[in-house]
Amino acid sequence: MSGEDGLARAFERERPRLLRVAYTTTGCLAEAEDCVQEAWLRLRGLKDPGAVRDLRAWLTTTVGRLALDALGSARVRRERYVGTWLPEPLVEHAPDEQDPADRVTLDESVSMALMIVLDELSPAQRTAFLLHDVFGLPFEEVAGVVGRTPAAVRQLASRARRHVDGSRPHHPAGYARQRELVSAFGQACQEGDLERLVSLLDPEVVWRGDGGGKVTALHGIVRGADNVARGIVALTRVHVPPDGLRLAHVNGAPGLALYHWDGARTIVAITVDGGRITSVDAIRNPDKLTHVPDA
Repeated sequence: MSGEDGLARAFERERPRLLRVAYTTTGCLAEAEDCVQEAWLRLRGLKDPGAVRDLRAWLTTTVGRLALDALGSARVRRERYVGTWLPEPLVEHAPDEQDPADRVTLDESVSMALMIVLDELSPAQRTAFLLHDVFGLPFEEVAGVVGRTPAAVRQLASRARRHVDGSRPHHPAGYARQRELVSAFGQACQEGDLERLVSLLDPEVVWRGDGGGKVTALHGIVRGADNVARGIVALTRVHVPPDGLRLAHVNGAPGLALYHWDGARTIVAITVDGGRITSVDAIRNPDKLTHVPDA
């Protein structure tokens, strides 16, 4: 790195990875962006940034530490959160046709299923698992982030790994199969085809909704294929116009974007396991949808 411009270019190359580190830790894009910006300011504030031998590792540990601090504050705020809390979704519009060469596998490192499981871990477990298992930092460096010994961090990551492995899909679909299931799910919702919808859902499917007290949402978790199918069809047919349901990329996988008659929006993340839909997570809190593309 030579000079400010070289430092900035090196940082920008790392920015996407750093945002993923912060987002998977906090579950919030705004907080992730704040952590990454603060890391840049700290890098610039070093007496000799060029003396950093491994910039990627330095930035990852710095962002990891900042995100861990942010997560602690966020957990206090979530104690006052109205209703079910779900992570802020990462959303892109899905093109009508997807080149198989471009999208072959799902991005499991930011999947909604993983994000929800991560929220069940302690902050230290979550950080140890993410930094080591997902982002490849050695335990010695992770120890400095969470303030534990390398041996203790190894145990934290091991416990987190067992919990994650026991909760994540055991037979996840590939990208093309998930897109097919999501498309069929959306069509069945629009047509009010309960029989078809139930056939796409796992018998133990769960449906969660996050309105944050800002808009109407589910009061609790709905379970079972018949209950979920009837509830989703009723809401979709009343609140969403025929052209208001769109395929979208939600946290690295095919999902849905719903644009309601009244201008409200809902992002639906769908998890598939064993060829059927096992969870439907609907994010409606407008504070979490500021990054969602317009219809």
